[in-house]
Amino acid sequence: MITYDFLQHYWWLIISLLGALLVFLLFVQGGQGMLYTIGKTREERNMIADALGRKWELTFTTLVTFGGAFFASFPLFYSTSFGGAFYVWMLILFVFIIQAVAYEYRRKPSNFLGEKTFDAFLVINGVAGALLLGTAVATLFTGGNFTVEKANLANIGGNTVISQWTTPWRGLEAVADYRNLALGLAVLFLSRVLGLQFFMNTIDDRVIYDRCRKHLLYNAVPFLVFFLLFFVSLMLSNGWAVDPQTGVISVEKIKYLHNMMQMPLVMIGFLLGVVSVLASLVMGHFTSFAKKAIWFGGAGTVLTVLCLLLCAGWNDTAYYPSLSDTQSSLTIYNSSSSEFTLKTMSVVSLVIPFVIAYIWYAWHALTKAKITRTEGAGDDAY
Repeated sequence: MITYDFLQHYWWLIISLLGALLVFLLFVQGGQGMLYTIGKTREERNMIADALGRKWELTFTTLVTFGGAFFASFPLFYSTSFGGAFYVWMLILFVFIIQAVAYEYRRKPSNFLGEKTFDAFLVINGVAGALLLGTAVATLFTGGNFTVEKANLANIGGNTVISQWTTPWRGLEAVADYRNLALGLAVLFLSRVLGLQFFMNTIDDRVIYDRCRKHLLYNAVPFLVFFLLFFVSLMLSNGWAVDPQTGVISVEKIKYLHNMMQMPLVMIGFLLGVVSVLASLVMGHFTSFAKKAIWFGGAGTVLTVLCLLLCAGWNDTAYYPSLSDTQSSLTIYNSSSSEFTLKTMSVVSLVIPFVIAYIWYAWHALTKAKITRTEGAGDDAY
């Protein structure tokens, strides 16, 4: 029999999977951030934009799906974080809007702003998009300054505000925690690593290929440093545990390390993901199989991020701790939709394998023909 508890865990798994896929697809942002680093000439920049232009909508669509699924399955998080940490999410929305505008107009004949302006938009999205999303995801572990009062739902005609942010910074205070910045920078450099691996796989040009291999090492080192800093800090830091029977939330020392040890399958998946990412770094820089590195890097990224997010919400853990009021912390138990809603959405979620299959098919169809200098010379190639 499918229980309410099972549905809550199932939907956190779905959310975690969407988040993991989103982090992998940020290779588009990583590639954009190196538009002028890898593309030294206008022709080379057009080749890069053409390669990424075939994939950018997958990232955008996954971001929207991730937000929509979070809203439907855990609406209290959506209202608390998206409504409270307003400035952060507005910045993220802004940098993704200018990305869409850039791909639409950068090579149009009537582009009065000039191609360089829209190239700048792509670079801004490439750097700020990955950095902001990584920093925002880190707050699922480090928490936010908010309070939650569900009793206000019954205040007809009175105060009906459920979630309130307790600082005027509206989420920008997240940069004060070095762990948030560490994960943000780790995601930024990971996206650049994946972007370089994608270029080596997709662009058929020896000059760009050699340039990508060289810069792969330059970005892999800071990625490993910042990710290790975040992960070690997380394993040694306190977490928020919830009693599923009473709903009482309390601080637990090294909670996330306990989660890894108490969920061996999640720990094994995490280790396999890390090994796969490391293998892609070695393969991309030191071997003759560099063109295949993106598949190891992508698979490893999805598996690693999936297991980290499962540690944030499973094993009776508050996935969004409140730094202002411990009992206001959000868990999969106190922030989810009703049992009927989750059960209905679970039926819809059965189409997810078909969606993934379509993405896989579209990916191969769009990358079947490699990007060359001849193709890059055309107008609006993507």
